[in-house]
Amino acid sequence: MRKKRNIFILAIVIFILPISIGRSMAQVDTFEFDNEVQQRRFRTLSDELRCPMCQNTNLSGSTGGVAEDLRREVHRMIMEGMSDREIEQFMFERYGDFIFYRPRLRAQTILLWFGPIIFLLAGGFIAWGVFRRAREVEETELALDDEQKARLNKLIGEK
Repeated sequence: MRKKRNIFILAIVIFILPISIGRSMAQVDTFEFDNEVQQRRFRTLSDELRCPMCQNTNLSGSTGGVAEDLRREVHRMIMEGMSDREIEQFMFERYGDFIFYRPRLRAQTILLWFGPIIFLLAGGFIAWGVFRRAREVEETELALDDEQKARLNKLIGEK
């Protein structure tokens, strides 16, 4: 019984240790805000904007220098009274659609937004066509006329 309890405690420690180390190594910024609304806006924008250097990490989760600069820039713009839309527009002009985890719906991003559905439908249509043709081929192969049956029987050696 004691051995099982020790194994259980060891498993918990092994599971929790990497999580606690990851949290202790996380980026810590000390930005001061005038109110809670500004702080919430900063967090939301930092979570929605992608780090241009890290590629698949948001600004709040990145430890890169570019992300640090962008967090500082977002803080400055919030403190200057810019709206979220103005901050997003500034980032878009500087980095393009890549800066957003959810890029804006524009002519240049149509394939990005609807491409997976289009390719899924096209793949389904192609698969349906292939299976339909395969079924037609099976049906035609099974139907032998009398001459073909006689020739087949001759090859097999039956009468």
